[in-house]
Amino acid sequence: MTDLFGKFTLGDIELANRIVMAPMTRSRAPDDIANEQIALYYTQRATAGLIVSEGTPVSREGQGYLFNPGIFGKKQIAGWKLTTDSVHSVGGKIFAQLWHVGRVSHTSLQIDGAAPVSSSDKPAAKATAFAYKEDGEPGFVETSKPRPLSTEEVGRVVNDFAQAAENAITAGFDGVEIHGANGYLFEQFINPKVNDRSDKYGAQNIEDRLRFVFEVVDAVCARIGKGRVGIRISPYGQLFDMPLYDDIDETYSALCKGLGERGIAYVHVMDQTNFFFSADDAQSKDEAIKNLLKICRDGLKETALILAGDLTRERAQDYLDSGLIDLAAFGQPFIANPDLVYRLENALPLNKPDRDTYYGGSAEGYIDYPPYESA
Repeated sequence: MTDLFGKFTLGDIELANRIVMAPMTRSRAPDDIANEQIALYYTQRATAGLIVSEGTPVSREGQGYLFNPGIFGKKQIAGWKLTTDSVHSVGGKIFAQLWHVGRVSHTSLQIDGAAPVSSSDKPAAKATAFAYKEDGEPGFVETSKPRPLSTEEVGRVVNDFAQAAENAITAGFDGVEIHGANGYLFEQFINPKVNDRSDKYGAQNIEDRLRFVFEVVDAVCARIGKGRVGIRISPYGQLFDMPLYDDIDETYSALCKGLGERGIAYVHVMDQTNFFFSADDAQSKDEAIKNLLKICRDGLKETALILAGDLTRERAQDYLDSGLIDLAAFGQPFIANPDLVYRLENALPLNKPDRDTYYGGSAEGYIDYPPYESA
């Protein structure tokens, strides 16, 4: 049996256990800079083998949510340094999730009210961004129509990611996770029903649709080293108007093969099979995600595989023992259980999170959940 609570070497770093705290947007950053409260939030949860931070925008252009700490400015780097120093002081490890939302943004978040950018000018139907409403108050608003990046501009965005990775290391992060999931910029290039380009990043074939992803991965690896680089993906996901397409399996098989050849630290799969199966059809859902993991695993060689999405200790252990994954990521359970690793290891009951305090607000529902001993 693989020990969920045993040490694991991930790329260039040694983890205390195989449990990962998944990235979760919490919108608690005034002026889009990480502060003392954010540092405490992550430090409370630093018994996870690895923490992946909330998405941190690589540029103002890449932002789709207010009060979200970026990684492109000097004050933002200094703000994150407080978090990484605090996490490291208690023995934790933390990666920064590098984020560009693409078309899932709003003109009120862009410099001079510019249009968001994407692979095409197709808007994300029925999607919202957390931006400024017409009355100037923060709130969820319909995303703005994007403009397609020019071929030359794609190269500029590649460099934005490389610079953000360097900034993350300067801020004390142990590595970075490229956010290639959930309908954001990378998926807007990968998906042929969104990408209608005719240049070298176009939808003509899988190689061209994956070109942007691989260019970013290569640039980030060159800047900070492949052993400190991971990527998150969400095959079959339909968030933010991501339609399904015929060659999804072939596309992600090619993606994982290329990532395996590059020898990055890990691929982090977000399970979004809940789009297809009801809660009552657990067996079909389980079969679907196992098939997806096999597709990914076949191409990854020595690259570690992480799974996130509706995991329990029992499911995580089953997937580890079957060799489908190397680490198990938990998201929402970490919100209400800063000592989640301890609770899982000792089969203790879990606190239930308050959904009304997930985004924005104060310390309530953020840093005030008690550990088990004082519950």
